[in-house]
Amino acid sequence: MCEISDLNDQQQQEHRLDPNDTWFETFKSIAWHGGSAFDAWLNATSAQIAQVLLTFPYSFAQLGLASGIVFQVLYGFMGCWTCYMITSLYADYRAAKEKENPKAFENHTIQWYEVLGGLLGPYWRAAGIFFNTVLLFCTATIQVIACGSTVYYIKDSLPKRTWTIIFGACCLVTVLIPSAHNYRVLSFSGILMTTYTAWYLTITAVIHGKDPDVTHSGAKNVVQYFTGATNILYAFGSTVTVEIMHAMWKPRKFKLVYLYAIVYIFTLTLPSAIAVYWRFGDKMLDNANAFAVFPKTKFRDAAVILMLMHQFIQFGLISLPIFIIWEKFVGVHHSKYYVLRAIARIPVVLATWFIAIMIPFFGPINSAVGSLLVTFSVYLIPCSAHMVANFKSTARKAAIEQPPTWILRSWTLVYLLNSFITVWVLIVGFGFGVYASVRNLVDQIDSFGLFARCYQCTRKY
Repeated sequence: MCEISDLNDQQQQEHRLDPNDTWFETFKSIAWHGGSAFDAWLNATSAQIAQVLLTFPYSFAQLGLASGIVFQVLYGFMGCWTCYMITSLYADYRAAKEKENPKAFENHTIQWYEVLGGLLGPYWRAAGIFFNTVLLFCTATIQVIACGSTVYYIKDSLPKRTWTIIFGACCLVTVLIPSAHNYRVLSFSGILMTTYTAWYLTITAVIHGKDPDVTHSGAKNVVQYFTGATNILYAFGSTVTVEIMHAMWKPRKFKLVYLYAIVYIFTLTLPSAIAVYWRFGDKMLDNANAFAVFPKTKFRDAAVILMLMHQFIQFGLISLPIFIIWEKFVGVHHSKYYVLRAIARIPVVLATWFIAIMIPFFGPINSAVGSLLVTFSVYLIPCSAHMVANFKSTARKAAIEQPPTWILRSWTLVYLLNSFITVWVLIVGFGFGVYASVRNLVDQIDSFGLFARCYQCTRKY
C-alpha cells in the first residue's frame, strides 16, 4: 500500500497552496484541484442524490410508508457495504500494479472494469465493462429526461420533449471538465441546491397539511410494489465509485466517505418523501415528479431552478466514467492536449440526448434501470468478485483491506454478508424487480408511445 500512499502524497504536494503563487494559481488550487476526503464526500453526495429525490414520494405511494422507509434504509446500507467491497478490490489491484511499475497510473484513471480484469481475468473484465457502461449511459440519459421534466413545471408553454431537446444540448458543456478532481465547487453547489429542494418539499408539505380526502392505500399489486422498491434500489447504487476514489489523495478513506454521504442523503430523502406522501397520498401514483403536485410559487420555482442546475452537475459526474472509457477506446486518454479528449467525448452526450428524447418516462425508467443493471453492476458483481478474489487463504492474508472490527475481523461474516446481499438482490431486486418494472415501463410505452411529446402532462399539445 505504500506505493499508493507515496504517489498520492506527491499529487497532494503538487496542489498544496504556495504563498508565492499568483492569485490565479491560488484560485485554481482552491476551486479546481480537489483530492481530499471532503472533496470525495462532495462528489459522492452530489452524484448520488438529485433527480431521484423527486421520485421517492412516487415510490412511497407504490410501496406504502413503512416499506418505503425500510427499503431506503436497507438499500442505503447495502450500497455502503458494496462500496466497501469495491474499495477493497481497488486497493489490492492498484497496489499490485504499482509494485510492478510505480508510475503505472500516471495520467491514467483506473476504472472498475480494469480492477475486475486485473484481479479476476477477462470474463470479469467484460462483465464489468458491459454492465457498468450500460448502467452509466442509462443513468446519464435519465438526468437529461429529468431536466426536461423538471423545467416544465416553471414554463409549461413548451412540452417536455422540447425542453429535453434544449437541455440535452446544454449538457454538451460537461465534456470540458477533465476529471473528478475538478468538481469541487460544482459538487458543493449541487449539494446546497438539492438540500434546499428537499427541505422546500418537506416544509411546504407539513405547513399546508393533508389534502382533503387524501388516501394512503399503499401497494395495490405486485407490479406497483416492486416497481417502487427497484426505484429505491436504483437510487442507492453508486456508479462512479472508482473514478471518485482514484481522484482522492488517500483512496482507502472512501469507504467511510461514502457512508457519511449516505447518512447525509437520508436527512434529505426520508423527511421529504414521508412529508410529501403524507400530504398527497395516492395522488403521487400519477405524478412521478414531486414538483407536479405543488402549486406554482416563487419558492417552488427556486427549487425547480436549483434542482435543474444540480441535474447538469450530476450529468457530468455520472457521464465521466463513460467519457474516460470512450477516450481509452479511441486512443486519446493519455493525450497531453485536453481539447482532443473533450471533442472525443461529444458522441457520448449526443447518444444520451437521443435516447432521452425517445424514452422520456421519468420514474418508470428509473425502476427498469435499477432492476436490470444496478442489481448487477452495483450489488451482485462487487460482492461476488470480492468473494472470488479472496477465496484462497493466501489472498485473504495478503488483502490490504481486512474485515472491519464491527464484524469481529471475521472473513466468515464478510462472506455471509456478501451471500445475503447476492441472494436478496437476485430474488427481490432482479427477479421480482425486472418483472414489475419492465411490465410498468411497457405499459407506459403502450399508453404514451416512444418519443412522447409530453409524458404525464395535464396540458394538451
